[in-house]
Amino acid sequence: MSLSVLVEFSMFPTSADGRDGASVSKSVSKVIDAIDKSGISYQLTPMGTVFEAPSMKEALAVLELAYEQLSDLERVYSSLKFDIRKNCENRLTAKIESVEKVLNRKVKH
Repeated sequence: MSLSVLVEFSMFPTSADGRDGASVSKSVSKVIDAIDKSGISYQLTPMGTVFEAPSMKEALAVLELAYEQLSDLERVYSSLKFDIRKNCENRLTAKIESVEKVLNRKVKH
């Protein structure tokens, strides 16, 4: 039985030691670099990152990897959403393709 764990999350510092004024892009870039190098399928969005893992254990390992990039900072905020489904895979793209099929056209993403 296959499993798909879709995770949408954002993680960034709220303490001054991880910010450049109002910007958190340097800290967020560290997180994205680690996820990119991990080889897991992901999509970066302006408000967060979505990735797909084959198990909850692996999904949590990616989140731990993300946190490790910011663990030296005084305070880190994170928001998480999970969509866990059995007998599915490739939902990172399949969910978009499903909407495009209904609309009978490509959409921005």
